[in-house]
Parts: sequence; structure tokens; C-alpha cells
Amino acid sequence: MSTGQVAVEHNKPPAKSIAAAVAGNALEFYDFIIYSFFAVHIGESFFPANDGYISLLSALAVYGVGFFTRPLGGVLIGAYADKKGRRAAMMLTVALITLGTLGLAATPSYEKIGIAAPIIVVIARMIQGLALGGEVGPASAMLIESAPPNKRAFYASWQMASQGLAVMVAGLIGYAVSSTLTREELGAWGWRIPFLVSLALIPIALYIRRALPETLEEPTYHNDTEMLTIIFTRYRKEVILGIMVLMATAITAQVGNYMTTFAINTLNFNPKIAQICTISGGLMMFLFSLLAGLLADKYGRKSIMLWPRVALMLLIVPMLYLLVKTESVVMLLVVTMMVTLLTGMTGASSLVAIPEMMPIALRATGVSIVYAIGVTLFGGTAQFIFAWLIKHFGALSLAYYIVGTSVLSIIAILMMPETRHVNVKD
Repeated sequence: MSTGQVAVEHNKPPAKSIAAAVAGNALEFYDFIIYSFFAVHIGESFFPANDGYISLLSALAVYGVGFFTRPLGGVLIGAYADKKGRRAAMMLTVALITLGTLGLAATPSYEKIGIAAPIIVVIARMIQGLALGGEVGPASAMLIESAPPNKRAFYASWQMASQGLAVMVAGLIGYAVSSTLTREELGAWGWRIPFLVSLALIPIALYIRRALPETLEEPTYHNDTEMLTIIFTRYRKEVILGIMVLMATAITAQVGNYMTTFAINTLNFNPKIAQICTISGGLMMFLFSLLAGLLADKYGRKSIMLWPRVALMLLIVPMLYLLVKTESVVMLLVVTMMVTLLTGMTGASSLVAIPEMMPIALRATGVSIVYAIGVTLFGGTAQFIFAWLIKHFGALSLAYYIVGTSVLSIIAILMMPETRHVNVKD
């Protein structure tokens, strides 16, 4: 093969890398997110209470439990990816999410096995959180390390786009299930169907990831303690800024996911209408995440992180006010689509800028820690806080919570360096 042929071969976009990241990442986020879509029914099955609000809060609290094992997954699996390679870590996360999803889908209700039911569900959520905590770092590292220099943001944007794809597919399946079954059937067994669907698709993700090219040529560190010490000393500023940036993204991503519960419980909409809203939001996140990647390659990371976040901060109060005032299906769709598309844009550009701030030897660990902590502290508590705020202070309190966290995130974005031209192989 000639030198020219080698150059052409090297510049070919490694489609397997994108396919592997999308297939596994989408399935893992689908499994994690579908829980929130059926939180009402899951609460009735595993956390029965005389007050439906208490039952829902219990289910949402367990939804949050999955976030609190993310830092552990980020440390353990991220470090594993920096020592053993990106491919091995990405195979491990799919195996873990399979175990967690099986636990949710197969556990009998509280009525049948008593206290063992919620205990198993909590453990299953913890395993799912462990998997997701370790997924983002290795997948993000692999995507930017395998991408051509002028397409790194577009490649990395598939991380956020795959999350939108997961939400969209979850919404489609949720709509199909809600349309086909009665309220009683949904509560009794119908909510389990979406989890069983994902279990059937997981072998495909494993097959694709087995053929994934490795992008970590030679590990620099073999000691977890040494890696963590360097990250939290030498790269402490990058970690703090990354967490602050992802804080607002995690919260507004959960707003998009929460809109199904909000539509059913607060606005008293038909569950099928709420699922349509979810499908639209997932589609917007998918499309605009990819658009953000293209724009970030052309104009830089910071501007694409910044302006969608500013727009969302300014629009969220009037949008939620109009939604509550009109109780309109159209307004529900508008709010969900705007929140998800703007979140997708700032999130996609963040998930390339943060890995680019880290050296290749520590990238998977560093990104996993930043993502896991940011999402745990703010994404993990978000739906519980949303439900509590709306109950005690009304729907607009949700908007002001988003405004406050957005201000902090904007400050962090302004303090970050522009990483468009860094060498990610260093």
C-alpha cells in the first residue's frame, strides 16, 4: 500500500467508533431514562402508599439513587479505561447495564414479595448508575481520539445525540405501550415491556463494541491512586469548571425527561399526549446535538456552549408561565422541544471541550469523574427537587431553579479555555 493510500485510509471516518458509541450509549441511557417515564406505575408497584404523591416521590428518589453510584462507576471504570483501553471499559458498561435492567424488569411487585421488591429495585438502579458513570468517559475519549482533528466536536456530539435518540425511542415505545394497554394493565405489568425490549437489543451493542478499534496505544499509569491524585491536584481547575458546566446541562436534561410526569400529574394530561411530548424532545436533542458538533468544529467550543445556555436561561420563565397559564398541548410541546434542543447544543459542545482539557493518559478517568459528579449532584436530585418545588411553590419555581443554576454554569463556561486546536494525543 502506498503512502498516499495510507493517508486516505487514515482520514476515513471510523464509522465503527460512532456506531459502537451510539449503540451502547443509547441503550444504556434508554434503560436509565425509561424508569422516569413510568415512575408513576413503578411507584405503585414497588412503593405502594395511601397518598399517590408519596408513592411517586419514593419512585423518584430511587430514580435518583442510580445517580449516586455514578461517581464510583466513573472512578473505577474510567481508570480501567485508562489502564486497559477504551474498548474493554465500554464492553464492561454494557454488561453492567444488562444486569441492572434485568433486575428491574424481572422483580415481582411489593404485593407479591414484600420488602424484597423495593430492595432489589434499589440495587438494580445502583448497578445501572455504576454502568452509566463509567460509560461517558471511555466513550467520549474514544470518539475524540479516533476523529479527524477538524471533526472532533461532531464525533463527540454523538454522545449527546445518542441520549436524545434514547429519549425518542423510549417515548415511542412508551406511547405504543400507553396506547395499547389500559391504566390497570400498565400498572400491573405493562411498564415492564420497555425494559424487556432493551434486553433483546443489548446483544447487538455487545457485538458492535467487540469490533471497536482501540485508541489508547499505551497506558501511562497503572495505579488508581496516582491517577486520582494527579487529576485532583494538577487538573483540579478543569474538574471544577467541568462540573459547573455540566450542572445546568444535567438539570435541564432532567426537565425534558420530567415533562412526561409533569404533564400527567400537574397538568392532568392523557399519558399518550405526554409520551408524544417526550418523542418530540428526544428528536430535538438528537438533531441539535449533531448541529452543535458541526458548529463547534467551525466556530469553537465556547460559543456553542454559551449562547444556547443563555437563551434557555432567558426563555424558561416565560415559557413555563405560558404552559401553566394555558395548559395547552401545543405549549407543552414547545417547552419540551426548546428545553431539549438548547440543552442538546450546550451539552454536546461541553462533551468535547471537557475531554479536550484532559491529557490522553487520564482522559477517560477525568471525564468520567467530572460527568459523574456533575450529573449526580444535580441531575440525580433534579426530579425529586422538581416534584417538591412544584408541590410547595408552584410550577414557576422550577423555572427559577433553572435560571439560578444556569448563571453559575455560564460563569464556568466563560472561565474555560478554548480547546478547538489542542492536540488530543498528548
